[in-house]
Amino acid sequence: MSVRILALVGSLRAGSHNRQLAEAAVKLAPEGAEVVLFEGLADVPFYNEDIDVEGGVPAAAAKLREAAQGVDAFLLFSPEYNGTIPAVLKNAIDWLSRPYGAGAFGGKPVAVIGTAFGQYGGVWAQDDTRKAVGIAGGKVIEDIKLSIPGSMTRFAETHPVDDAEVAAQLTEVVARLHGNVGEATAA
Repeated sequence: MSVRILALVGSLRAGSHNRQLAEAAVKLAPEGAEVVLFEGLADVPFYNEDIDVEGGVPAAAAKLREAAQGVDAFLLFSPEYNGTIPAVLKNAIDWLSRPYGAGAFGGKPVAVIGTAFGQYGGVWAQDDTRKAVGIAGGKVIEDIKLSIPGSMTRFAETHPVDDAEVAAQLTEVVARLHGNVGEATAA
């Protein structure tokens, strides 16, 4: 079964280690899984119900929703900003949670992983992301976790795809997320 997984990255920085993790997930996706990295979160305006009206949804938000509707699962990459979820990722979750009751997450499997400079790898932000996306309608796979600490040091000279330990962990994350799509379909 071919599975499409949409990757959303909560960092806009050009040298983002979370973006590098997402790029590695795209390259390392096992057979039968395709990870698609969404481009354009920086262009999505902050969610505002006044502009979320038929015929008035901003193009960047419509593009995000369209990309999300065509996938089977989500893989969210969250760094930690001041101990919590980055605004850009929370904003994407807000846009995808609407329209109420019919948002793009709609019971689809979601895994949240990431890396951060601190010693815990961004676990607080990732936990907050899991909470938000679960409330938004995603089927959060709670036992798929990957928090890589010390990103600035660990990935200073090595892309995550070239780090054997990280590559193996990412491959496992995508394979398990793929398996959860199959379980959801069979249920």
